[in-house]
Amino acid sequence: MIRKVLISLLSFFLMVTCAKAQGCTVLGQNPSTAFPVCGTTTFIQNTVPICNSTDLFVPGCSGTGTADYQNKNPYWYKFTCYQSGTLGFVITPNDLNDDYDWQLYDITGHNPDDVYTDRTIIVSGNWAGTYAPTGASASGVNFIQCASSPDANLNAFAKMPNLIAGHNYILLISHFTDTQSGYSLSFGGGTSSITDPVLPHLSKASPSCDGTEIRVKLNKKMKCSSLAADGSDFSINIPGTSIVNARSNQCASGFDLDSVILTVSPILTPGNYTLKIKNGGDGNTLVDNCDRLVPVDESLAVKVIPIVPTPLDSITKPGCAPQTLELVFKKGIKCNSIAADGSDFTVTGPVPVTVSSAAGNCGNGISSIILVTLSAPLQVGGNYTITLKPGSDGGTIVDECDQVTPSSSLSFNIKDTVNADFTYNIIYGCQANTVDYSYATRDGVNSWKWNFDNLRSSNLQNPVISYTSFQPANTRLIASNGVCSDTASAVIVFDNFLNAAFEITDLVCPKDLATIKNNTAGKIITNWTWIFGNGNTSSIKDPTPQMYSNPVTATVQRIPVILIARNNYGCQDTAVQYIKVVNNCYIAVPSAFTPNGDGLNDYLYPLNAYKASNLKFSVYNRFGQRIFYTTDWTNKWDGRYKGQPADAGTYVWILTFTNTDTNKAVEQKGTSILIR
Repeated sequence: MIRKVLISLLSFFLMVTCAKAQGCTVLGQNPSTAFPVCGTTTFIQNTVPICNSTDLFVPGCSGTGTADYQNKNPYWYKFTCYQSGTLGFVITPNDLNDDYDWQLYDITGHNPDDVYTDRTIIVSGNWAGTYAPTGASASGVNFIQCASSPDANLNAFAKMPNLIAGHNYILLISHFTDTQSGYSLSFGGGTSSITDPVLPHLSKASPSCDGTEIRVKLNKKMKCSSLAADGSDFSINIPGTSIVNARSNQCASGFDLDSVILTVSPILTPGNYTLKIKNGGDGNTLVDNCDRLVPVDESLAVKVIPIVPTPLDSITKPGCAPQTLELVFKKGIKCNSIAADGSDFTVTGPVPVTVSSAAGNCGNGISSIILVTLSAPLQVGGNYTITLKPGSDGGTIVDECDQVTPSSSLSFNIKDTVNADFTYNIIYGCQANTVDYSYATRDGVNSWKWNFDNLRSSNLQNPVISYTSFQPANTRLIASNGVCSDTASAVIVFDNFLNAAFEITDLVCPKDLATIKNNTAGKIITNWTWIFGNGNTSSIKDPTPQMYSNPVTATVQRIPVILIARNNYGCQDTAVQYIKVVNNCYIAVPSAFTPNGDGLNDYLYPLNAYKASNLKFSVYNRFGQRIFYTTDWTNKWDGRYKGQPADAGTYVWILTFTNTDTNKAVEQKGTSILIR
């Protein structure tokens, strides 16, 4: 059976016919409604509704154009990584003659539906046509297996992928044919953890305005299936008062919830109540996605207060140069009571301020915050006041209990924006330069973070730094007043920088001249002193080429050449280069050698090949065997072959090289006698 890929007319027919199948509408069959799963439980899927949705790209398998893989009869599963490591899992068909395929995505920071368009979020997968279990294991292949016929007997397991703590993942399981018996999904064998370490608990409870409902917030996601619709999971401590219904708006489009709305009968009058959770008619409390229960008898206080207007009493502390002010309310504000043009509010302060708009963060028409947007950022520090007044809609704002918030004012403080520009003064010295840095007090700045060449730092307002290297120095300052900050940088150039340097011919043959190039760096250099080591000296910047006498007592003599440079600050720097003066540069191969270890004529090699490049030297015996070869003329033949002394006699040698003076290729041949 050829599957999934357009590799034949049959597979093309399958793709066309499947494209006409019904869309995937059941919860869990689309990325946005994926099942939440936990690493500690086995997920059982007995049936898979038949459907087909947007095709998928499979790395290394999909072609171009429309040749992507079909997203056939899918189920999607979502989880979070809580500990980095490898992920192992097994998909076990209920009928071992079924073939399931899978693909894993990292959807951190993405919309789940990005799996259809963003190829970069694909982590791993396996689409082999092999029957029986599939998944990720230590013995899996390190790539995605492509679609195949069952008799191809490919490895149905991929190598365990690496997960990253804090990242969110989504797993697709697909079955290509329309006949299947379901499967189980279990996790294990890897080093990562996808089990939420936070245990389930109640978080807070608040009553509705009319006392008919209690809104319960949970500390994490719980299974919708664990909530008893008749409210029997909860009780309230007032005789004759009961919970008659429980629901969550989140369960209509998903499998988990983090808030529950409880209907109370009769309504709650002002006072203090205690809400408890218990085993309901379904035999359990609320259960998280790892099948852990909220503890029985865990309770929350519920305070019902008389209905009074919600005051304008809280503003989130503004940041630096804010253009939006966030007002926070103890009760939700009706979004339709907020004038969109911002006319419910005025702002006054050290400078004129214009309000341009206002809006809530609305959910179900209610928002606990109002964002007031200004026409320009507040960059001048000082005390400001925001005032609530009747807007263009004829009134102020109205809370969720239909209470009108009276006109009132709220004060807040804005910090000045910051300029981190600094000044500096250099005190020159030949051993060290000292730089006095200075930041003028302004903008309420009370924090200074200096960085000097990423090597030193300071928190002082006016640090003093000593430099023993006179290379240009990089300085950065971050100045802050606790709210606003700014960064300034400067490159400090030292005028007394001096670095003596020169180039000189490194090898001097008889009658050759050593040429010199002065590479000294510095601004105002007043004095040059050259000592050439041949008895000559010079005081000019660029001296003439120098001649050296042949060595008398050695074949090679190392001679130091010295440059001393001085600048207008009275500082000096010294550079030294060594040259080699040799007594012979004529390249020749000896006609005989005696490898007896007496230190005289013990080796065969090209003599004096100082001016040879691309050198090759070969030695052959009388049978035509090459018994020695080198590209380094100082690597000498010691008269041995394969570790044993070679026979005395005549040996042929071939020498090729390029003469560095003429740049011409040279080939020489000859014989040498090995004498024992």
